[in-house]
Amino acid sequence: QVQVVESGGGLVQAGGSVRLSCAASGINFSSYTMTWYRQAPGTRRDLVAQSTSSGGTNYADSVKGRFTVARDNAKKTVYLQMVSLKPEDTAVYYCNARRGSDTSYWGQGTQVTVSS
Repeated sequence: QVQVVESGGGLVQAGGSVRLSCAASGINFSSYTMTWYRQAPGTRRDLVAQSTSSGGTNYADSVKGRFTVARDNAKKTVYLQMVSLKPEDTAVYYCNARRGSDTSYWGQGTQVTVSS
C-alpha cells in the first residue's frame, strides 16, 4: 500500500520559516520525482518545488531564493524549507510522487498560513 504523508504545516508570521516534510512508503522512493504543489482557496494547484530522481531541482519563480527542496532517499522523505514567508504563501501544500507518465500518488496536504 502506497502512502504519501505531509507534515509540518501551521501558522507562522510573515518573514518566518517553516519546514515541511513528505514521507512516502510502499514505493521505490529513489526512482520517483517528488514535487511540492500548493493551492490557495479558489485557485488552481501550482507547482512550488521539485526534486527529480536524478538529483535535479526546479522551483516556481515566486519561491526561488526563499524555498529549498531536498530529499533523503534513505528515509524516503522529501523536505521543503521555506524562509522569508509572505502572506501570499498561504495555501494547502501537497506532495506528489511521480514516476513516468502514469504513476502518481498524492498526499492529503498540509495547511500553511502566513499572517501579516
